[in-house]
Amino acid sequence: MELNQYLEMFIEESKEHLQACSEHLLELEKNPEDLTIVGEIFRSAHTLKGMAATMGFEDLADLTHKMENILDAIRNSKIKVNAEILDVVFESVDHLEEMVFNIADGGDGKRNVQATVEKLKRIEAGESATAALEEQIPGQEIAAAIVENELEQPAQGLELKLSYDDFEKTVILQSSEQDFNAFEITVFLREDCLLKAARVFMVFEILEKNGDVIKSSPTVDKLEEEQFDSEFHVAFISKESAEDLQKMLMKVSEVDRVVVNKISRDVFVTKTTAIEVPVEEVQSQPAVQETVTAVSEEQPKTAAAKNNSKSGHASSKTIRVNIERLDILMNLFEELAIDRGRLLTIAGDVNHGELNETVERMSRTMGDLQNIVLTMRMVPVDTVFNRFPKMVRQLSRDLNKKIELNIVGAETELDRTVIDEIGDPLVHLIRNSVDHGIESPEVRRAKGKPEEGTVELRAYHSGNYVFIEIEDDGAGINREKVLAKALSKGIVTHEQSLTMTDKQINELIMASGFSTADVISDVSGRGVGLDVVKTTIESLGGNISIESTQNVGSVFSIQLPLTLSIISVMLVEIENEIYAIPLSSIIETSIIRHSDILNAHNQKVIDFRGKVVPLVFLEEIFEVPRAEQNDDGFHSVVIVRKGDKLAGLVVDSFIGQQEIVLKSLGNYLTNIFAISGATILGNGKVALIVDCNALMK
Repeated sequence: MELNQYLEMFIEESKEHLQACSEHLLELEKNPEDLTIVGEIFRSAHTLKGMAATMGFEDLADLTHKMENILDAIRNSKIKVNAEILDVVFESVDHLEEMVFNIADGGDGKRNVQATVEKLKRIEAGESATAALEEQIPGQEIAAAIVENELEQPAQGLELKLSYDDFEKTVILQSSEQDFNAFEITVFLREDCLLKAARVFMVFEILEKNGDVIKSSPTVDKLEEEQFDSEFHVAFISKESAEDLQKMLMKVSEVDRVVVNKISRDVFVTKTTAIEVPVEEVQSQPAVQETVTAVSEEQPKTAAAKNNSKSGHASSKTIRVNIERLDILMNLFEELAIDRGRLLTIAGDVNHGELNETVERMSRTMGDLQNIVLTMRMVPVDTVFNRFPKMVRQLSRDLNKKIELNIVGAETELDRTVIDEIGDPLVHLIRNSVDHGIESPEVRRAKGKPEEGTVELRAYHSGNYVFIEIEDDGAGINREKVLAKALSKGIVTHEQSLTMTDKQINELIMASGFSTADVISDVSGRGVGLDVVKTTIESLGGNISIESTQNVGSVFSIQLPLTLSIISVMLVEIENEIYAIPLSSIIETSIIRHSDILNAHNQKVIDFRGKVVPLVFLEEIFEVPRAEQNDDGFHSVVIVRKGDKLAGLVVDSFIGQQEIVLKSLGNYLTNIFAISGATILGNGKVALIVDCNALMK
């Protein structure tokens, strides 16, 4: 067994603990007198330190230890929380996150953090060592002296937990003659420990580095198979002291407590020393699961983090599943969905009663299975949203603004594929609201607004879509300034500007290279960002809209599909080729006469409900060969939309609606114009999926 197999688990748990630290630090900033929050941060840091030390990432463990010292001093009222201390602790957490991400990318987690370490040391030295000793509770000093004394004088009356054969007795006797200490170690895991075998391995890894294991109960094989409750016993010889061994083992995550009994020279006499550190002092916090939620919906996360058996039992109902397994499951289901379509087609052709009944029942079951598989891939948007409070805090300090971030609907779920892509666009939009939207306190006072601006990030479901909105109560969009900048950059012509609506002017800020910032900063104002946001969201099958009122605020609204794997489409035919148009882009279908087609600016158009809509002949776009021209005087048109733009896609005929599995075209066909993927239909034919956005640029 190697530590490498636990690396992924270490990275995930480290991210969870660091996120918990960030969230609680933000709470502490608002309530600096609440020492219970400090306790939560301390437990997360303590667990992270132990995990890092066990995995051999000493730099990570050392920085966490330095930060932990400050937190310990705060919770013991030796240091008072202030803005300077919080800034340094936030800085430490940022470095720790960078170290963990470096490890995740295959690095060694090393980073030059000497400046931060020096700051932590200076803060720690703010109280002299003498003063710290004077504040120590006298009872603790006495207890420490008693423990030290017990190491020399073994306690009486404690029974050995293990039985020994003659060989094991000889090993223990000979080791004592060579100045080795013999111990019986009892390790108690938390009742809600999810991966007991992993924790056992980590314990044995520490022991084998510091001595030799004589035997264990249960045996090693049973421990690896998790055939035990929550405790196990180990006979161990080492030159380390009982106290040092106990401290090292307590660094392992999800270890509740450790009892180290020193065995006297005569193994038949039960003279031992017991060192048991109180649970409340060294108890490690249970890992909070994110890939699959480990906290019951009835309980808040803060309650789950407390040491009670009820929340522990709730955690054991869930497991951590590797994302790759879910991807494999999804791929297999997609193949099954293709076969379902094939079976439905065959059953329709054969028209056999029992076959039709069986296929129909199987299709219903497949529908239920599809819902379950898609639900398993759903991830709360909180996994993206949780990074923003700390980011907004830092930005507000950099810009000398007072800003409050409110998050609503963080429990809303999206497909993991969409979640992976939406993070960066949201970062751009929030930075834009903080920099361009929210005014400085002086300007807000002059406008009669509160000094503190508000940015609200909310998410909610609506039909088969998820909407994410970023709203601020800032300056809004200055349309005159935007239009003037667009004209100067040649983004629009003077003639176009005369007929543009307010909404169209608002959306000019998402044009490539556009920026109205008077001062270029690291936050925004380089003309890079919102055009990338728009491109990314449209590539996900979504769209973005902007509503703004000057001196009142702005709302950026993003509409995204729930999943990208299985989509609803309209199948159409051109000659003998079949194409699929996503229903999310379609407004309606129509049959038009050839005489309805008009010409305007060398473009064929139609009058659709009072709007001039350009026509796109797909047979020309995709160069579909025709055996003979068939002009019956009518055209089938699919009206599609991209934002405010409309277009009519001209096809030969409509086949109907269908749910299809979206497949990529592979690495060799990456730049096919207006084609976003392909699918296999029930009759075995391949249908190409039309990218409507590409046709309306």
